[in-house]
Amino acid sequence: MMDNDRIDQIIDKHQGNASSLIQILLEIQKENRWLSKHVLERISAKLQVPLSRIQHMVTFYKAFSLVPRGRHEIHICMGTACHVRGAPRVLDTVQDLTGVKPGETDSDLRFTLETVNCLGCCALGPVMEVDGKYHGKVAPAEIGNVLKRYD
Repeated sequence: MMDNDRIDQIIDKHQGNASSLIQILLEIQKENRWLSKHVLERISAKLQVPLSRIQHMVTFYKAFSLVPRGRHEIHICMGTACHVRGAPRVLDTVQDLTGVKPGETDSDLRFTLETVNCLGCCALGPVMEVDGKYHGKVAPAEIGNVLKRYD
């Protein structure tokens, strides 16, 4: 769990300005991989922003997570171009290898799996993105080797 000193450092970097709330939340989540109740309460107290407002923001924006996320985030494109080129088989294989379904994180917090509507590189379909690295024209047989790279 992130300690108060680290939370305060991130807030202070933004001069404790409530208008920087989203940026503060994003930075904390990037470092901590999720936003715990403790973190939200500390931000609320330091910025003097009602906790209900902060909770509204973090539940509205999909970028925020209120549950622990894996060290590595896998995104499988399910857009039309990827779908017709085999994205459902890619998704099935990733689920089999990681043991998680879309929206879930494995028990050792290694992987979080998400599906997305488009990754913007349709010509490379099917596409799997892991931690910002794109794997295009990925075949189910290659997925195990790709995932081995992420400890």
